[in-house]
Amino acid sequence: MELNAIHHIAIIVSDYAAARSFYVDMLGFPVLRENYRPEKRDRKLDLKLNDDTELEIFAPENPPKRPSYPEACGLRHLAFHVSDIEQTVAELSALGIACEPVRFDTFTGKKMTFFRDPDGLPLELHE
Repeated sequence: MELNAIHHIAIIVSDYAAARSFYVDMLGFPVLRENYRPEKRDRKLDLKLNDDTELEIFAPENPPKRPSYPEACGLRHLAFHVSDIEQTVAELSALGIACEPVRFDTFTGKKMTFFRDPDGLPLELHE
């Protein structure tokens, strides 16, 4: 078996407009596809992360809340590699997005921090 790369990461959001604004307008993800699926009564937004990976945003009418935070089974957080963490934190701050203090990963020694999407999903920056 050969698994070459992650094709996409899917997340469920509670507010489509807020999530679209956050991921597209604030974080700058280009939109690949944007659809309403009447059979599922949801919206699906496909965003481009890089040439190989997409971020799928699903917005059903009444999504269930996350069972507990942050240690529920399932996606713990989504991490993005950045070249300059201080610059990225400053850019997020200018957009009104708060980050935790930058710290060092215990195992890699690399700089890291967390911020949250509109639903509170932890998003990590890792240098």
